[in-house]
Amino acid sequence: MPVSDEETPPDRPSPKPRGETVVFGTAASRTVSDGDAGEPEREPAKTKPEGPSRGLVFARVMVALLSAAALVATGAAWAGVDWFQGKVNTTDVLADAHNAPGAPPAEDGANDILVVGNDTRTDMQGNPLSLEILKQLRTEMSGGINTDTIILLRIPHNGGKSYAMSFPRDTYLDIPGYREDKINAAYGVTKTRVAQQLGDKGERNQAKIEQESDKAGRSVLVQTVQNLTGVRVDHYAEISLYGFYLLSEAIGGVEVCLKHATSDPDSGADFRAGRQRVAGGAALSYVRQRALPRGDLDRIVRQQTFLSSAMQQVLSSGTLTNGGKLGALADALNKSVVTDPGLKILELVGQASAISSGNVDFVTIPVTDINARNDRGQSIVTVDKDAVRRFAASLVSGGPVAKPTIPVHGAPPPRTTTTKPTPTTTRPTSRTTTTTRRPTTETPPGFTGDGLLELNRLAAQPAPPCVD
Repeated sequence: MPVSDEETPPDRPSPKPRGETVVFGTAASRTVSDGDAGEPEREPAKTKPEGPSRGLVFARVMVALLSAAALVATGAAWAGVDWFQGKVNTTDVLADAHNAPGAPPAEDGANDILVVGNDTRTDMQGNPLSLEILKQLRTEMSGGINTDTIILLRIPHNGGKSYAMSFPRDTYLDIPGYREDKINAAYGVTKTRVAQQLGDKGERNQAKIEQESDKAGRSVLVQTVQNLTGVRVDHYAEISLYGFYLLSEAIGGVEVCLKHATSDPDSGADFRAGRQRVAGGAALSYVRQRALPRGDLDRIVRQQTFLSSAMQQVLSSGTLTNGGKLGALADALNKSVVTDPGLKILELVGQASAISSGNVDFVTIPVTDINARNDRGQSIVTVDKDAVRRFAASLVSGGPVAKPTIPVHGAPPPRTTTTKPTPTTTRPTSRTTTTTRRPTTETPPGFTGDGLLELNRLAAQPAPPCVD
């Protein structure tokens, strides 16, 4: 990654005021307080294999695309915009979805962008990532093509508030051409099937197989979202695991805030309570941590607050006037981002300022049960299709947005995690203790007395809220 004279190399943090922790590339670093100078302690990268399904983050796409859009807003030359646009890989994934039987109408009052994060272990050209890169990502060589981050950005034509609508990755629904399964499997199962079909027909060009099977997987994912929401997807943007790593480092990290100190060996998460800046492998661990009180719903909240903070970082910290950082962003775009050909940087100029000013709300689709099981014994999240469609329509109707709630059949089981004591002026002699964060006798935050779980609706704001 190119480094300019003005920026700090991505393998070590930029100088920060005393008392602020910077987590950069590794899971955690120590707090530098008065009388405690020096570089942050570095821990060896955790390489313990994770399961293939991990929550990736909406910011992985939008940081890159909105950074490019803001080039225009800050007076960059048109030639620079064209150069940045040229760094984005494109593929036509919308035609089949738009022409599928029962596809939603073209005009629904909004410009709708489907933003997807996948956990592929290849770059956008289909080349396998090296073992060295996989270690930096804290993941293993094998992995599926699960799209664990799926968000539909609804931008009303009338200039009203925009909404980023998240889909829990375990949402159980019909996948076109397949069967009922989790929404995060739509891309992967289709890609696998089409790749097999091409091979059976005698295709030996691996690059062509990758290209055609990826296109098919993306198209079916678009159809799946359209069928559930009744919303026509106008544009598509996707970023990979490696892309998030590069982008989070290119912008100098992102400020986050946690209510509790936490340590999770599966994801490599190792964070203190309070505000801190994360980048690279640490940022991945932050958005991929499991064993949270509400599982996937809390992971979605982390993704959403990460995006809010990332937008502030890009639009207000000099990122767009730093040639080295812009070069790093362009490099990340080329290696890890793909969009439909019609998604242009200029379309996102207004949205960059909207997100920065708080004119976007992050919401999650209404679901009926977060603790359900399918006939194969898998943990799933069930939904009422009609309720989801009404909710999606309410986001651009000009009327009040329905507040999604979840009937809960018993509180979720307590999740055991390794939790660090909140730092005090005296360092504890023991770094970690194992404890059950919330016993069954305690009602987790968000549960009301009548047994409804109110989903978080978070607006972009300068200081990210503290989350679990």
